[in-house]
Amino acid sequence: MDRGNVGIIRSPIRASILPDFHMWFGVSIEDGTKTSRIRHLREAPAGVRFLSIEPLIGPVGKLDLTEIDWVIVGGESGPGARPMNPDWVREIRDQCHARGVAFFFKQWGGLRPKSGGRELDEREWNQFPPIPTFLAMAAE
Repeated sequence: MDRGNVGIIRSPIRASILPDFHMWFGVSIEDGTKTSRIRHLREAPAGVRFLSIEPLIGPVGKLDLTEIDWVIVGGESGPGARPMNPDWVREIRDQCHARGVAFFFKQWGGLRPKSGGRELDEREWNQFPPIPTFLAMAAE
């Protein structure tokens, strides 16, 4: 299914000048020191807003998920990959569940991306955000 254009904005300030509501905008957050990026994302005119919390290298704490549609979490992969604490992932998943935000667990990470698998608490988490009504109508 075509989910529209997806982009991770490395410079959230630039996102605020783009008027495309058919765009999916996301910011990358690695730990609790990067959560201020969420505020900039919220200000961007986007059809779907998402957080790419990968590689998750530390706890993020309480997230303000207001106007966030989707959260993707994943561990670091490659030589020297730092381990990810399962409690960090559960904390994010539980916050998403409480706010009705789609949660996607991508990988545990390790030497290779698929080294640790994708299961969290004995299941895969593959949620996607609902496609905004105006995008669904445009696709028809």
